[in-house]
Amino acid sequence: MNQDRWAERVPGAVLKAVQHWESQRARSGELNLPASPAAITIAVSRQMGARGSDVAHAIGQRLSWQIYDHELLEYIAKEMNLRVSLLESIDERRVSWLEECVEAFGEARTVSESSYVRYLVETMLSLSTHGNCIIVGRGAAHLLPFETTLRLRLVAPLEHRIHVVAKALNLSRQDATRRIEMTDQNRLRFLKDHFHKAPDDPENYDLVLNTVRFSVEECVDLVLEGVARLRSQLQQAALTPHSTSPPSF
Repeated sequence: MNQDRWAERVPGAVLKAVQHWESQRARSGELNLPASPAAITIAVSRQMGARGSDVAHAIGQRLSWQIYDHELLEYIAKEMNLRVSLLESIDERRVSWLEECVEAFGEARTVSESSYVRYLVETMLSLSTHGNCIIVGRGAAHLLPFETTLRLRLVAPLEHRIHVVAKALNLSRQDATRRIEMTDQNRLRFLKDHFHKAPDDPENYDLVLNTVRFSVEECVDLVLEGVARLRSQLQQAALTPHSTSPPSF
């Protein structure tokens, strides 16, 4: 993203994020929710040019959920005051669950132990305790708890992606192709280096949607159906005694 555009957007995005954390904590207290986290998070993985941002924002509008793209995630992870605010906004009954998850991350041999990635993991896990949000990129689909996360992958044929990127960024076909190749390589390297996961492995996702086959609105409809089914599963599980052990990584 252009640095000037990011500098213009970040204050409003951060304010909305903080308001989201506080509203979720207030709602949790009002409803006297149990200690086991049951709020749903949508984790979006996408190929460049597959209209992942369009789909994520359309889902957010339909559900009135907060969206965290990879730039905002990194900003929160790097800014100590924001991370502290996020951690403090977590309901006390869910803090132990978060601590267990972060500890499990620290013990997982398949994940990088760099301090930055640990901060990023802490940020994403903290957001998932609030739920009712959409996290785009940064390996969220490979990290967040399976039980409460709808893992979405958005793809499209290369020629279509080249056309989308060239039009959106006003690039030549050659430059758009180069931008896609570089972005795909960087995302692949990030996931392999820090999570030892392959972004193109369908087993890592609940839904893999081709945005040429389906329009943005049709993708949103399919995702909302997935959210409804996941919510139904969580409600059913809440009626059955089950373990509250932290998710595996």
